[in-house]
Amino acid sequence: MLQQKISYKKYVAKDYSRLKGLNGISDETIEIHLGLYNGYVNNTNVLNEKVIELTEGGKSGSPEYAEIKRRYGFEYNGMRLHEYYFDNLKSGGGELKDTSALGKAIIETYGSLDIWRNDFCKVGAMRGVGWAILYQDPEHKVLSNHWITLHEEGNVAGFKPLLVMDVWEHAWFKDYKPADRPKYIEAFLSNVDWSVVEQRLAK
Repeated sequence: MLQQKISYKKYVAKDYSRLKGLNGISDETIEIHLGLYNGYVNNTNVLNEKVIELTEGGKSGSPEYAEIKRRYGFEYNGMRLHEYYFDNLKSGGGELKDTSALGKAIIETYGSLDIWRNDFCKVGAMRGVGWAILYQDPEHKVLSNHWITLHEEGNVAGFKPLLVMDVWEHAWFKDYKPADRPKYIEAFLSNVDWSVVEQRLAK
């Protein structure tokens, strides 16, 4: 049995009480969404505590241990992607300018902001539940839009999330009919704090 003690820093849910009065995304939806986010934070802590318990009990490598480890990606990314999502929102939104560093980076890849925006919206409107994310490859500084399923499937190793949009149904079902997901996407984009997104850009 392993004798050493293992410890980790417990995760604490961030305060997003500032997210009120968003355009096209109701306060009720945000409240429900934040409750879900808090669940991911709590579950991440529970998984870490359970792994420590099993490891200290000499049960690392057991079937129970393996299943918990396989669950890590879902809970950790569920927590972190929601933080990216809420962080890049603010009431009133902002403006993405083609003269900004982010605007220039998008244009360098996509040719224009309109072409990028159309592609991002089409990714977000794809069938299924998941995330639409504008990533940057920090090695080549190239930007690309991606679809992420179940938080952990589709993330590109080493790529940096710049703009994160949640398109799971809990993000919009209270405000829009199932066929109206594109309206939610437009509402989301109208609330983006582009200054926060640009701060994520690797120079």
